[in-house]
Amino acid sequence: MGALLALLLLAVVPFVLLGVAFKVLIALVLLPFRILGGLLKAVLGLVGGLFGLVAGGVGLVFGLLAVLAVVVLLPLAPLLLLGGVVWLALKAFSPAVRPA
Repeated sequence: MGALLALLLLAVVPFVLLGVAFKVLIALVLLPFRILGGLLKAVLGLVGGLFGLVAGGVGLVFGLLAVLAVVVLLPLAPLLLLGGVVWLALKAFSPAVRPA
């Protein structure tokens, strides 16, 4: 029984070695593509991060401009409204210019 098991193991060893060699061969063939994919992923990650930073900066600038506009224009709103009413009143009472 033991001799049969040893003979069976001896017969299986070449197939195991062949499987390992095949896996190593496939890994070696695919290695350049894996390296290229890793480099591409790193480059695209850096470019995406850079665009994210730029977009964040642009958003921050526009946000600050919007806050500044609200802070400046909100207290001036009554004066702007009064000026608009006066302008409309003056425009309503002035004669219309008709082309000849």
